[in-house]
Amino acid sequence: MPEELPQDRPLDPAFIARIVATALDEDLGPGMGRDVTTLSTISPTTWERGSFVARADGVVAGLAVVAETMAQVARRLRMDEPGTDLGVRDGDRVAPGTALVEVSGPGPVLLVAERTALNLLSRASGVATHTRRWADALAGTHAKVLDTRKTTPGLRELEKYAVHCGGGINKRMGLYDCAMVKDNHIVATGSVAAAVAAIRARYPEVPIQVEVESWRQVEEALASDVRFLMLDNLTPGEMTQFVVRIRAREPEIGKVYLEATGGLTLENAREVAATGVDFMSVGGLTHSSPALDIAFDLH
Repeated sequence: MPEELPQDRPLDPAFIARIVATALDEDLGPGMGRDVTTLSTISPTTWERGSFVARADGVVAGLAVVAETMAQVARRLRMDEPGTDLGVRDGDRVAPGTALVEVSGPGPVLLVAERTALNLLSRASGVATHTRRWADALAGTHAKVLDTRKTTPGLRELEKYAVHCGGGINKRMGLYDCAMVKDNHIVATGSVAAAVAAIRARYPEVPIQVEVESWRQVEEALASDVRFLMLDNLTPGEMTQFVVRIRAREPEIGKVYLEATGGLTLENAREVAATGVDFMSVGGLTHSSPALDIAFDLH
């Protein structure tokens, strides 16, 4: 189940190094790359101080990208690596004007690194901020918000880390760690039972979830010993009926974890939570979160 997965894993340094390198290659061009404006106007001997500053209320995530970006740019320019000093921690709520990271070092390094660091930090913090709104909306209810695989290609680890920083729960990381039987799998195999049996025969160690849209599919999934169901695109009234009937079976069959998905908004979050589901999966946490407004200022 999602809550049983590690929810406190830190960002992998190798992952951070890889996404920063890719972003710098994109920004600076081939070879070691160049910033034609900064390298023409800022002396390599100039020493500067600057701050990454929040321009809006939000939740911070991905602070580690700043130091990594500064270090990689310094190596490319063959200059000293800037020092960094964190003013907050990932997961902290911040107000406009909050200094997130202070940096000091060669002027060209700071300015070349600025946009890459901002792009990644603002993206992750935007996801964390959006997730926190959902977590706050569900506070005091039984339900918790989950993320999905609807992530930016190449940034899944960063975005799912940001969901955790915002108070959400990571579901599966990819197609490899949890089997999710959806409508197309049911069509292809002929039934819920056939799909579940095929997965268990090939990958017996992998947990299975079944997406259900009818009571017949619920019964078939439960009969196949599946205890993680996704209630897809049901109205709150329909969902309540499903939850009540499933919960009535639990003394006999054991706990069934129920996830709501489809048509979820912050406005109807508590209404859906009141149906008794355990989780609500929201693709918008990662595919539609606006970036948090963060700026970099020299001083």
